Amino acid sequence: MRIMFLNHSFKRHSPQLEAHIQELLRSYASPGTTFELAYPDDLGGGEVLSLLEERKALSGLHHILETPALVQKAIEAERLGFDAVMQSNTFDPGVEASRLAVRIPVIGLLRASLHFTASICDRFGLIVPLETHIPHTMRLVQTYGMSAFVSGIRTVGLYDAGELSDYHDIIVERTVAAGRELVEHGAQAIIPLGGKIYPYVVTPGELEPSIGVPVVNTKAVGVSHAELMVRSKISHSQKAYPWSAGLSPEAVSQRSK
Repeated sequence: MRIMFLNHSFKRHSPQLEAHIQELLRSYASPGTTFELAYPDDLGGGEVLSLLEERKALSGLHHILETPALVQKAIEAERLGFDAVMQSNTFDPGVEASRLAVRIPVIGLLRASLHFTASICDRFGLIVPLETHIPHTMRLVQTYGMSAFVSGIRTVGLYDAGELSDYHDIIVERTVAAGRELVEHGAQAIIPLGGKIYPYVVTPGELEPSIGVPVVNTKAVGVSHAELMVRSKISHSQKAYPWSAGLSPEAVSQRSK
């Protein structure tokens, strides 16, 4: 099984981080499943991401602007014979649009994790890196019809502060505090969002003993969900995602004649 693990941005990770990501993905996967890390082209709007990161104001605008490039990459993945595309970002950028362009499974970590967590409890809490992530996250949850399961959202107030690995202990401390507060308000499980942090810097296994409820690993859920869909030979419903055959990657960025 061959899965494209698609980064949301054209900005490439360091070779060290890429190796770390591959190691984590292999640890979650079944024997025989391989992952190829991929990056979309910069079709425009890349400067918005840089500005929002600089201002610590990641609101979801950058994900909206990235959508055409992510759709283009999904079409390319299908043409190259990948069995599935798995979005690396936990806020599902480009996933819904890509499902309209290809028939191979396109996996969104947030949607898969919401449904997985709803199968192990009645109410769960979400933890996001920044305050500005909260409105976008709630809109996604509402779109997916999962609002009734979410007891609350909390933030750790930290993202992309240089080398995040240098902030491991601070992240753990803030995540545990946020998780305990969510549990006090009725959460029976926790989903931490923000792929650069969880599980690349802090693993859910580190957090669960201190929070006292299941802490979901979105990457592990995404891998298992992708494998299940490919093994079962099932993809998203064409009734939900009407599909037009024959789209080329180039068509996404070409102007009409």
